[in-house]
Amino acid sequence: MLVCVVCTQTTLNLARPLLSYRVLSLGGGEVAVGLITAAYALLSLVVALPLGRHTDRDGRTVPVLLAGTVLLVAAPLWLAGSTSLSGVTVGSAVLGLGHIVFMMGGQRFVTTVSDDETLDRDFGLFTAAVSVGQMLGPLGSGLLLGQASGEALAGATTRAFLVGAVTAAVGLLPVLLLRRDPSGTTPTPESGDQRGALSLLRRPGMATGLFTSLALLGAVDLLTAYLPLIAEERGIAPAVAGALLATRSGASILSRLGLGRMAARWRRRTLIVASCLGAGTCLVLVTVPGLGLVTMTAALAVGGFLLGIGQPLTMTAVVRTAGTANRGSGLALRLWTNRAGQVVLPACAAVVSGSLGAPSALLFAAVVLLGTGGLVRFGTGEGARTE
Repeated sequence: MLVCVVCTQTTLNLARPLLSYRVLSLGGGEVAVGLITAAYALLSLVVALPLGRHTDRDGRTVPVLLAGTVLLVAAPLWLAGSTSLSGVTVGSAVLGLGHIVFMMGGQRFVTTVSDDETLDRDFGLFTAAVSVGQMLGPLGSGLLLGQASGEALAGATTRAFLVGAVTAAVGLLPVLLLRRDPSGTTPTPESGDQRGALSLLRRPGMATGLFTSLALLGAVDLLTAYLPLIAEERGIAPAVAGALLATRSGASILSRLGLGRMAARWRRRTLIVASCLGAGTCLVLVTVPGLGLVTMTAALAVGGFLLGIGQPLTMTAVVRTAGTANRGSGLALRLWTNRAGQVVLPACAAVVSGSLGAPSALLFAAVVLLGTGGLVRFGTGEGARTE
């Protein structure tokens, strides 16, 4: 399953930057890029919660993984042949749908093959594989596009999309092997009282867990979007800015690989609080004017390590709060909240940075993280008391 995660997430993170270049090659501008980006999230918001309920009722996770992988093969193939903005919009929507279906299947699969003692470790491995794809995808798109510009972008993006489709197709093999394992395909729905999204939200600690996940993911997105702008203001070359972001990603991979050991030594709440407060502090350091490149690299490395800790732990917290019969619904609610946050937080950051400059966007992310850390530290309820 982890091999499939690396393949599909590499494709996803290769294809997403290509969407903007494809739009440019077709004569589109900023408005078209914005609408196509919105299309990426649209279907995800519609299908996430019903899909989570389906996995709780049906009990099978590998077919969901397979469906998500097939969609992540189909979307780049469609985009490679798209010669209109409407076609690219459809491809973007299918790409987003494939992502949400795959992540739902993958996270739910982890809960079926792990016990309570190994959930933190296994979610750490899962998210480490996701981080590998997040690092390889943009590197691959940059190498495949090279110096292409203008009319040459059309052909270059077509070839890059085809490479992405082949990469995701490689991920089909391990999923097909998983289908041979009866534990992944035999319907074994969880017993118990299955609840709707609103009922789950009312469970003590659930809202805190969801908001923590949203804050951590939003911080990563804002750092990825605004660090290049800060680097440009400080005269740092784009290649160096890319290396700084890669440093953050690499540090997150390391922390996720070691999450099992950390979770065995410290309480989950302690680690989540440290993740939020420490990462928030590091983001504040990055915005300090005149900060040297070495200090900035160190801050991003430490911040990346801490950011990597929080996300998989929120998966475990949400699963445990939702209860055995609602694990899929809880994970789906988390994915839905994350996707909604990826719309709201950047919009708020854009308002702030529009008047105060790019560093203020990272300060905004830092304030959200620091506030979230305080909320988890002093909150009450099962989600806040996780051991």
